[in-house]
Amino acid sequence: MTNGANQSLDFYCGSDPPKAVDILKNLNMPTIILYSVLTLMTVIANLVHFEEVIYLIRKVPATNRRATIMWVSAAAPVIASTSCVGMWIPLASMITDLTTAVYFAIVIHKFQRMMIEEFGGDEAFLKHFHDTPVKISTGPCCCCCLCLPFTKISRRLMFMLKLGTFQLAFLRPVLMILTLVLWVNGTFSLDDLSPSGPAIWINTSLGVSTIVALWPIGIVFQKVKVELKNQKIIPKFTLYQISFILTQLQAAIINITALAGGIACAPPFSPTARAAYMNQQLLIMEMFIITLLSRVYYRRKYNLQEIDEMQPTVKTQDDQSVLNSTSRIP
Repeated sequence: MTNGANQSLDFYCGSDPPKAVDILKNLNMPTIILYSVLTLMTVIANLVHFEEVIYLIRKVPATNRRATIMWVSAAAPVIASTSCVGMWIPLASMITDLTTAVYFAIVIHKFQRMMIEEFGGDEAFLKHFHDTPVKISTGPCCCCCLCLPFTKISRRLMFMLKLGTFQLAFLRPVLMILTLVLWVNGTFSLDDLSPSGPAIWINTSLGVSTIVALWPIGIVFQKVKVELKNQKIIPKFTLYQISFILTQLQAAIINITALAGGIACAPPFSPTARAAYMNQQLLIMEMFIITLLSRVYYRRKYNLQEIDEMQPTVKTQDDQSVLNSTSRIP
């Protein structure tokens, strides 16, 4: 009897994540309540964001600003949704984690674009900060390099800043697709961190690319945080940073703890599967709170002057029609 129990425990501790049917078979009342509450929180988070999207469609003209705000504010509901799917279907955890990573890489680029769009776009941003000094000794790359000289805002510098975040939005989906292909082929494993395995090289490349992408965002934020104080850019940036830390560092810490033997297996979950399971549950609760806070900071009233600045084409056409009608008056 003891040998059979030990064999069953060894099987679960060394196996892949359980199937959804195994989860359903092992549900007890506390687990049912937990799953129900977390699923309800995910649904509420998506409904809150859906209501926010409707508000933006009604109040903000169809401009790049509205599109970037939608992308950035959707980060928390998307992460909560993928975590909920991974919680119910553990075998899909690899796919849901890759989806989260790809979406947040795009959000990093979109957040930088959002800060620029708050000034009315690239040209308005360049005009506002033309030839003003820029501090480039910011984190996470150069926060210790205080000897770096100040530079000035120019079209070339702005292109380099946008390229810094775009490379992550491009490179991460490519590497995630490669990871998925290797995983399906059976040659990729998160447990294999040896130099001969692909995991260490892919993760290192992603880490370097992420650090490079965070640097230009810090530069732009330091430049605009005073001018965009009324747009609540500081709490928005704080929420973005918290989301990044929770989706990246939290998962890494839990996985490392599992690989080091700090998380015991609990059938039907192996240690690594249980680590992913714990991270998904934490992310659902955390992203639910961030979604509610995002609604407070992203849902704001735009005054008439801001709306006029967001639709210069319409304004120009209206002015031209007024001039034409005036010229016909004898």
